[in-house]
Amino acid sequence: MSQQTIDTTETTLYCYNHPNRETMLRCNRCGRPICTACAVLTPTGYRCKECVRGQLKTFDTAQWFDYPLSFLVAGIIAYFGAVIANSLGFFTIFIAPIIGVFIAEAVRWVVRKRRSKMLWRVAAAGVVVGGGLPVLLNLLIALVVGGGNIPLFSLLWPAIYLFLATSTAYYRMSGIQIR
Repeated sequence: MSQQTIDTTETTLYCYNHPNRETMLRCNRCGRPICTACAVLTPTGYRCKECVRGQLKTFDTAQWFDYPLSFLVAGIIAYFGAVIANSLGFFTIFIAPIIGVFIAEAVRWVVRKRRSKMLWRVAAAGVVVGGGLPVLLNLLIALVVGGGNIPLFSLLWPAIYLFLATSTAYYRMSGIQIR
């Protein structure tokens, strides 16, 4: 039987981005040494930020026209939802999340399930603008016709609608988070 010698000398690794920091971590994709500040925890292990950015670009599939389309679709549906919800009072609490889900699914359908980091934020902005438009119009009418007398309680249900519909659409569309 022959005995094998095992080399126990360890080479000191330094982060590729911070050459003065010693490390024992390596990117599990490219193999570069990384420090804890440069490491990104993924479900499969630690990766360097460049490998994570390169991987995320493959998930960003939205076209340039998806952004205005999502804004318009979300805004139009939110507008009509706000008109309906303003007349329902208390039942706005139940209707607004349903409208938010409908908005999210309509936007997904219009953009053909393409996705990007900003697409769901643009759609949420469309919900805010479209859902807030009836409130602003009502305030303008109240200012002109009512002589500046605005009942603040009349803003409660539209504000609840706006919050619930926007948050529901936002979280429904951001199901797969791209960081």
